[in-house]
Amino acid sequence: MSSDHSQPIRPTGRDPFAGRIPISVITGFLGSGKTTLLKRLLRHPGMANAAVIVNEFGEEAIDHELLETSSERMALLDNGCLCCTVRSDLQESLRDLLTKRLHGEVIQFDRVFVETTGLADPAPVVQTLASDALLADKFRLDCVVTLVDAVNGLGQLDTLNEPIKQVAIADRLLISKTDLASSAALLELRAQLTGINPQARILEVVHGELDPADLIDIGLNSRLATAESIARWIGPLAADAPATGSSIGSQTTHTRDIVSFCIGFDRPLTWAAFETCMSVLTSLRGADLLRVKGLLEVEGEPGPVVVQGVQHIFHPPARLPAWSGTERRSRLVFITRGVQREVVEDLFRAVGALGVPHSR
Repeated sequence: MSSDHSQPIRPTGRDPFAGRIPISVITGFLGSGKTTLLKRLLRHPGMANAAVIVNEFGEEAIDHELLETSSERMALLDNGCLCCTVRSDLQESLRDLLTKRLHGEVIQFDRVFVETTGLADPAPVVQTLASDALLADKFRLDCVVTLVDAVNGLGQLDTLNEPIKQVAIADRLLISKTDLASSAALLELRAQLTGINPQARILEVVHGELDPADLIDIGLNSRLATAESIARWIGPLAADAPATGSSIGSQTTHTRDIVSFCIGFDRPLTWAAFETCMSVLTSLRGADLLRVKGLLEVEGEPGPVVVQGVQHIFHPPARLPAWSGTERRSRLVFITRGVQREVVEDLFRAVGALGVPHSR
């Protein structure tokens, strides 16, 4: 597992989520309405202390909404939100924002929206939050939101690779321009999106109008997470995983070589076993592990260990103190490009054969 954080879990009394600023990544192909959505979100009273990072090559400028410029790359919007333009890379921009926030040079923002360009692969954006130790300590990934154009989405998914990956790693899928598409086209698009990513909740949006509550607080924000918040984060595939049985795996979906499945274990794993398996997977097929997340029942831990990663980069594991109302059993959700469930099952079984507890 290629990550600066793939270390043994060390006991700590600190809440691994406390004080970390949530980041929502807004992505989608060209013309899908990302900037329109972002404008609507920032006008909401609850977003008054948000910061937004946009690429200077965005599809639509928001300069006409600027109130005053605080630096060459940072400006306040008319509702008090902070806007930052990316001219180098996201890592530098986030570090710059943190420094200015610490010294009182910008607002004390409590949330960050990152808008990618239409041709961007969102995976490196998510990886940035895990691969930089400082950023990993100050920020946490809340959700990935992908917009899909109701008029052009089907054609884009059939012919282009970028939209497929944007859809595959999303937590929320927003179908935009629904007022311009027929009911039949919307049904077909929904079916395509569900086939690529059955984990993501699908919402329809017109002119960017959407309740911000549908797009925020998706990720875990406390070690005292409730069963409801865990279910909201981990998604429906985990709920389908069998509690017992001879098979590790549960649901599998195939669309355009995208495979989604969940594996569960009846017995606790050792942390070393999990790291061994994921190190092998990331070494051999890291680019095809589009998203992995789940809860692990680790030997010696009173509660679940939260793990999540994109491709070969994993976020630091987070230890929860107890299994708050959830079934006490490991569940790992995979969204991959061509990595079949059986391959992952066989790998975990092979490690189990070397003395690590495995599924019955």
